[in-house]
Amino acid sequence: MNCDNSEEIFPVVDAAGTVVGSATRGECHGGSMLLHPVVHLHVFNSKGELYLQKRPAWKDIQPGRWDTAVGGHVDYGETIAEALRREVREELGITEFTPEAVAVYEFRSERERELVHVYRAVCDGPVRPSGELDGGRFWPVSEIRENLGKGIFTPNFEGEIGLILG
Repeated sequence: MNCDNSEEIFPVVDAAGTVVGSATRGECHGGSMLLHPVVHLHVFNSKGELYLQKRPAWKDIQPGRWDTAVGGHVDYGETIAEALRREVREELGITEFTPEAVAVYEFRSERERELVHVYRAVCDGPVRPSGELDGGRFWPVSEIRENLGKGIFTPNFEGEIGLILG
């Protein structure tokens, strides 16, 4: 059975994103509220549809919900740009894209605090979801809007939808 590696090492950052230490995934997701950086990429096709991934049931955070096309943690010692490229390649098999920075914000839940670096890109090439995901598909924006607030999407995604649509 798949599961997240609770011993994976994440950087711990301050509100400006400066690394101030490190902690395990287990510590960061276990209620410590240690601020750790993540990257999100919203992938549009040229028709304006937005690709969403389905989070697998085995994930420790928001299992089974639809989420940002790519979302992942920054590894300790890795830059934001390196993490973004790695996560996009690992999760969707995309290597050619031009990311546009959208926002950086702090997300809090009952279990964790993340410093989220949000990007968007247009990509019409093949999307190959990895085994880390439970698949994915392009959604018309109207269908996304119709399903907001119904427990289908992650809170992170619902909070970002306004940012990425402008």
